[in-house]
Amino acid sequence: MASEPNPAAVWPVRPRPAPAGQRAFDLLLIGDCNPDVLVLGDDVTPAFGQQEKLVDTMALVVGGSASITAIAAARLGLRVALAAAIGDDAAGNFMLAELARAGVDTGGVAVRAQLPTGMTVALSRGEDRAILTAEGAIPTLTTADVPPDLLSRARHVHVSSYFLLEQTLGPGLPALLAAARAAGASTSLDTNWDPSGAWGASFFPDVLAETDLLLPNEAEALRMAGAATLPDAVAFLTRTGGAIAVKLGARGALYAGGSRQYLATPPPVSPVDATGAGDCFNAGLLAGLLRGSDPPDALALGCAAGAASTLGIGGTGSSPGLAAALALARDVTVRPWP
Repeated sequence: MASEPNPAAVWPVRPRPAPAGQRAFDLLLIGDCNPDVLVLGDDVTPAFGQQEKLVDTMALVVGGSASITAIAAARLGLRVALAAAIGDDAAGNFMLAELARAGVDTGGVAVRAQLPTGMTVALSRGEDRAILTAEGAIPTLTTADVPPDLLSRARHVHVSSYFLLEQTLGPGLPALLAAARAAGASTSLDTNWDPSGAWGASFFPDVLAETDLLLPNEAEALRMAGAATLPDAVAFLTRTGGAIAVKLGARGALYAGGSRQYLATPPPVSPVDATGAGDCFNAGLLAGLLRGSDPPDALALGCAAGAASTLGIGGTGSSPGLAAALALARDVTVRPWP
């Protein structure tokens, strides 16, 4: 059974001091850790029949929603830890090195010696993408893999790519999130797309009940709610008392929490690659809330971080530092919604 809402988790979250003698984390990420191979150009459609096609750009970059969010949040000044599962291979070593270079604690990353690290190939053409993912070790993560000391020392717990992990992480996730909230942390969830098309197993409502902030994009929100309109989806997904921030792509983002509802229009940028923009938005919004900002200012910081990330290739190629994100946030327009 879901626990009662945690008054300490009501947004905005105010910073609290680290326990004496312990290292505290502002943010614990739980989710996926895998490289992305990005293929960009005007024509990235493969031609079978053993034909070779030249493309504009191809790059190996940090992938996985949780890992992108972790690095983006660390660049925004948060103390970040990651819990995920990888293989004992070159792809896993690449991810560990990139995360460590960004200052993300990887002590909670489990290594599966007999499995490959998950990998994604994203074919990007303008604003549209096709994504191919080999899951590898990604969906082996369970709540038993999340070190209790990380959970007890985090101010906020964020779960990414839930639907890739639903059958392994999902059953124990309501209890894990409830424990985090009981310890004074706040919680958030970005489900990402559901490749199965089911949009939630029987225990998913209990996961939502322990989530203080849900972070879907518009298409995901409509499918999770089974709704035809965004207002109906927002009403359905906040029925347990949590807040929601819905990513609207180039149109910005909206936030709804109780009587507070806002729509943010992003700053004008000339995007190069939108890979990971939603994950960087998550990092910016959470960084704002964890710094004590009110939801409108945190929403603006999220939009700024997401917009800045599109100026380079990959989710973390141009994710900004805090000063740059705050400067860009001044160009975000936030108004009441609807």
